[in-house]
Amino acid sequence: MNIGPYTLEEYKNLVKSFHGYLAPGLLVGGFMVDHALNNLPEGDFFDAVCETRNCLPDAVQLLTPCTIGNGWLKVLDLGRYALTLYEKYGGKGVRVYLDVRKLDKWPNIRNWFLKLKPKDQQDTNALLEEIGEAQATILGMTMVEVRFDRLEKKHKDIIAICPACGEAYRATSQGLCKACRGEVVYLKMDGHTKVRKGGKPKLTLVPLDKAVGHRALHDMTRIIPEKEKGAAFHRGQTITAGDVCRLQQMGRLNVYVEDEEKRDAEWVHEDEAAIAFAGAMAGQGISYSDTPREGKVNLTAERNGLLVIDTKRLLSFNMISDVICASRQSYSMVEQGHKVAGVRAIPLYLSREDFRKALDTVNGEPLFQVLPLRKAKAGILVTGTEVFQGLVEDKFIPIIGGKLKHYGCEVVQTRIVPDQREAISGAISELLAAGIDLLVTTAGLSVDPDDVTRQSLQDAGATDMLYGMSVIPGAMTLLARIGQVQVIGVPACALYFKTTGFDLLLPRLLADQVPTREDLAILGHGALCLECEECRFPRCTFGR
Repeated sequence: MNIGPYTLEEYKNLVKSFHGYLAPGLLVGGFMVDHALNNLPEGDFFDAVCETRNCLPDAVQLLTPCTIGNGWLKVLDLGRYALTLYEKYGGKGVRVYLDVRKLDKWPNIRNWFLKLKPKDQQDTNALLEEIGEAQATILGMTMVEVRFDRLEKKHKDIIAICPACGEAYRATSQGLCKACRGEVVYLKMDGHTKVRKGGKPKLTLVPLDKAVGHRALHDMTRIIPEKEKGAAFHRGQTITAGDVCRLQQMGRLNVYVEDEEKRDAEWVHEDEAAIAFAGAMAGQGISYSDTPREGKVNLTAERNGLLVIDTKRLLSFNMISDVICASRQSYSMVEQGHKVAGVRAIPLYLSREDFRKALDTVNGEPLFQVLPLRKAKAGILVTGTEVFQGLVEDKFIPIIGGKLKHYGCEVVQTRIVPDQREAISGAISELLAAGIDLLVTTAGLSVDPDDVTRQSLQDAGATDMLYGMSVIPGAMTLLARIGQVQVIGVPACALYFKTTGFDLLLPRLLADQVPTREDLAILGHGALCLECEECRFPRCTFGR
């Protein structure tokens, strides 16, 4: 009885030395790998896939040249106790799994694998004996062909330097490492927390009655409930005798004042920090004030357009101690002069170390942009035999046309065709020939057998098709392109609901921000329309 090149006892000893103890999963895994090796299709080189992280990858690494380190073993944590060995270049292979339908004769294996008994109530010796006796009889096997696209990395990794801890880490984009985002298992790491000499900046604090003639170190806020909130005194303002009473009314008994002798290069004033952060965050279409108010700098839109935010790097910035940036929702439509974000330091003085860390998370590409919307040349294609035959009056063209014209788009041509693939694909060709750069199709996207718009688009050459999005109403929305022409398919729900997924996606398309499948999935959090009696979109939670 062998497992690969080893006798059963040799393999057991190998497992003990490698794994620390004779794990039942590794013993079963040995038989699984051996079974797969004995049934491999022809080929000189093979790779492996494990569908669980538990034990099985160790068996593959013990019995084959495939390891996680050399990249020949991929772990897809699907939660299934199964492995596949496949020909490296052709993809044909064999998948072996523990078949629960074959466990009735083996009660100890069944109790262990299905966790029918707590571990401390299982008979480990009897379990190991059953596994040694059952061998490959408890396994299932099927021939497969691997999809290489599912095994390839979706993003190219880079080696980044974390601005918080200073360590190098593998990343898909710049920002904080996972440990500095909170995914750390250590309660304490000596050497990673630097104690600053003095602990805090040297500030000059004077009683209010002795503050006359001094200059305020920071803005001082006055609040009148429900009426007023703002800086009553500004940084650098000289305090006069007449100001004392006002400051007392504001609850000030002591004030911080400027003192040139106590300037410390190791600390950054809240105003300078906020200006530096805003400058690094502002991209095209964004401006900011170089005069902070109450320690905060606002970023504003320089033009009408679509606000696009690098949300991952915004998160990295906000994970740094003592700094914050709050913004509007990414992909919101904004108007010139409107506020889109505000950034500030929390304390009056920020340590230069934390200032550098925060700035390092931002430097590079900007966090905020306002992108202009192009004035598309659109074609509208209405599908529906009942509309084509005049049995039902078309409402789609005025609805879609009105939404397009709201953004300054031109409706070049429209077509109404029956639910026939040839008619639909022919009308698409006519609209493309008219010079459109945006095609809007309507209806014909449901599961009904007569709805063939999606297939007709493929006939007309549509590629990069995404069908279905996590938005209600608008779940059956479609995105694609035909050459350089953008395509959006609008389901019939747009005839009833004033606002659908079309309204969320149209500005993105006009700003050339074509959504990915992940983008459409992210929309699901907040994309449930409440169907208010009076639609107030976009001044509501839909798509936010």
